[in-house]
Amino acid sequence: MIGGCDTLKLAQEFGTPLYVFDEFTLRTRCAEFKTEFGRRYDPVTVLYASKAFINRALALILEEEGMGLDVVSAGEMGIARAAGFPMERVFLHGNNKSAGELEMALELGIGRIVVDNFHEMSLLSDMARQKGKTPAILLRLSPGVDPHTHRYNTTGIIDSKFGFSLFAWEEAVTRAMKDPNLDLAGLHFHLGSLIFEVEPYREAIGVVLKFAEEMKRKHGFEMAELDTGGGFAVRYTVEDPVVPLSDYADVITSAVSGLCRELGLFLPRLIIEPGRAIVGQAGMALYRVGVVKDIPNVRRYVSVDGGMGDNIRHALYGAKHEAVVAGKAAEPNAGKVTIAGKYCESGDILITDIDLPPTCAGDVLAVADCGAYCLPMASNYNAAFKPAVVLVRDGQARLIRRRETLEDLTRYDV
Repeated sequence: MIGGCDTLKLAQEFGTPLYVFDEFTLRTRCAEFKTEFGRRYDPVTVLYASKAFINRALALILEEEGMGLDVVSAGEMGIARAAGFPMERVFLHGNNKSAGELEMALELGIGRIVVDNFHEMSLLSDMARQKGKTPAILLRLSPGVDPHTHRYNTTGIIDSKFGFSLFAWEEAVTRAMKDPNLDLAGLHFHLGSLIFEVEPYREAIGVVLKFAEEMKRKHGFEMAELDTGGGFAVRYTVEDPVVPLSDYADVITSAVSGLCRELGLFLPRLIIEPGRAIVGQAGMALYRVGVVKDIPNVRRYVSVDGGMGDNIRHALYGAKHEAVVAGKAAEPNAGKVTIAGKYCESGDILITDIDLPPTCAGDVLAVADCGAYCLPMASNYNAAFKPAVVLVRDGQARLIRRRETLEDLTRYDV
């Protein structure tokens, strides 16, 4: 069951692979972030990191919950606009924004543009001057803090494609302050994703706030906003540690308020950017089992009708998921199996060595915690159709994205 709906009936009605999102979980997580951070610090802005997963239906829910949006492309900006999302609550990120994306941001009146490098700063300044606009910006700093996560999920270390490196921080601030076409509102950093430790946040906040104090003393810079990014972890397996949201909120808010008082800085607006932590556990993937292959004394493969085409996380960086056989969750396990996809790659594996009950062709496999970074990285490898998506609540299911068709795959051929 998810959202009061029977997963076997959902698979029958909408087909498989099928992604199912629980509306109650989505709304509850939004409220939890606003409450946990808001009761410890004021003012706080909570942005949803759209790269985790976004479509128009989800954008409407986020708008109703009073969230902002962190977007990284013209496409994500376009989805927000198509959903009628307030553009002043949208922040544009990205390490290599195109001229077209910056122009679109200026035309839409995006709330903040997070400037990543000097090239972008110059490009944006020229464009703003030509259009007679003065966009509010944050500078993305790379604080050189290791968050102890997978190297593909690390973004705040010195060797990173993201943000201004330490040696360039002062020049970035002084250039932005002197530029009449830009309004420097504050500073931003993002350490990475799936961060199970809270201390890296404290360390990075210390580095950035001490720099802000130095810039205030030397150049009169007043930091009105501090964006500490996201990276809040969710449990994908029962072995993963439990890190309560309150732990992140305690460390981040106390570090900012305490150090600001110590350094004589005004309390800035605090901005956070959860993505996975809101949508990750709200999503479930349903697959239909096909071939079951036994290799005696080696492995038992259970193949499903999806795989790396809709969830590349395991193949990309060894991500793990839990799963149950729908309708058989209470039955005793029959041993370890490996869940394989249907794509023509040996690396097309969803889950390696999971204990499941006896599983046969026609069964429905329900894979938990598929709400984040599955659909956004989906592909049409082997000319496969991207799956349908449904939203469930109180026993009712509604289609929020239809399954792709052959016409969709060929409509761009010329």
